[in-house]
Amino acid sequence: MAFSPSQNAAIEAAMADFLVRRRPPVEIRDRLDLAWRIEGQSVLIFSIRPDWRDKCKKMEEPVAKATYVRKTNRWKIYWMRADLKWHSYPTHPEAIFFDEFLAVVVEDAHSCFWG
Repeated sequence: MAFSPSQNAAIEAAMADFLVRRRPPVEIRDRLDLAWRIEGQSVLIFSIRPDWRDKCKKMEEPVAKATYVRKTNRWKIYWMRADLKWHSYPTHPEAIFFDEFLAVVVEDAHSCFWG
């Protein structure tokens, strides 16, 4: 397990609050939605849309990623560029708290996460 049960609970609570504030209205969620998941030491936020080639299939588009580094006790903040690789967020490459990462994503001062 990548995170302890208490860390998982804190991440889940923060992400639940984030989704309440950021998810699209219910009536368009079949065309655009927002979700998240834990992968190893990282938390990924992504949008979900119908695949343009087959509307019955869904596709995920990465929005942001935070990777916890135990050695430094910090969260590294990443965004995905057009080259489909994760890059460090330019002016705020790391956060001390997970909520700080979410605040950076919401603010999106450089339009990296939301376009």
